[in-house]
Amino acid sequence: MSRSRHWLGAALLLACAALPAQAQAPSDLGQGVPEALRGAWFAGACTDPEAMLLVTARAAARVEAEAPSRLFRFRQLRGAAGWTIGTGGGAEAPRLMLRSAGAELETAEPEAKLRDDRLPGETELAQWRRCPAPPVALAALHGEGAAFLAALEHLEAGCGSGTPGACAAAIVAQADVSGDGVLTVAEVARLLRGAAWLAAVEAGATQDAVAISLGAGSLAGILSARLLMESLDYDGDGRISAGELAQDRVGFATAPGTAAGRPLRLDGVAEGAGMLRGLMEGLSNLR
Repeated sequence: MSRSRHWLGAALLLACAALPAQAQAPSDLGQGVPEALRGAWFAGACTDPEAMLLVTARAAARVEAEAPSRLFRFRQLRGAAGWTIGTGGGAEAPRLMLRSAGAELETAEPEAKLRDDRLPGETELAQWRRCPAPPVALAALHGEGAAFLAALEHLEAGCGSGTPGACAAAIVAQADVSGDGVLTVAEVARLLRGAAWLAAVEAGATQDAVAISLGAGSLAGILSARLLMESLDYDGDGRISAGELAQDRVGFATAPGTAAGRPLRLDGVAEGAGMLRGLMEGLSNLR
């Protein structure tokens, strides 16, 4: 997993001033995937599923025991002949087709060369079912990732709105498990674990590889959460509020300076900054 993907969660927390707008604005997606198609779907017996498909308003993640996982982030959504067709970004522009089939869900992943007016063509269809409750081991492995996949859309909406403080408020709202309006180390670490899950799925990891990735990233997630807590917890209460998260990041503070100041040598400052940068790079290399 690349360093940039591993630290996706940290980037979300630190970039609360405003994330850049997506190539397709959320409004371009209408209401997103129909609500009846969203949620967790399983292939095979509910006691031992062969695969799992998580569907949100504009994303889907397929995870299997042996085959590579796949993540779709829909830049475009349209309906055609009873299908909801989501198209992802990038050069390949992958497509995922979804439709109800009674109490089940049918999906198709057409090849890139297949024309839109011929979908789904001879593409093999996959069948998915709801399960009253997924196996405990499966929920333990993918639960936080599923929550983060859904939360990510709320973060993008808040951080892409251009409203001061909206990004910080969105982060706190999505990560605040206890509902007290502030974030603890455990809540920040949960957000980072969810980001690690998403990065592993995006990289095409199998279910076993996802488990290994999460296990290796747990310590780094805790260390990152503590580092963020110590660097943003200005009142020292051991929790991060939306105000602390947004401090100096939603606009420039009033800083007129003073004429009484005189320029000093910055050699020592530069040396200290280099030491801090080295520490940060060392932490980011933890696996």
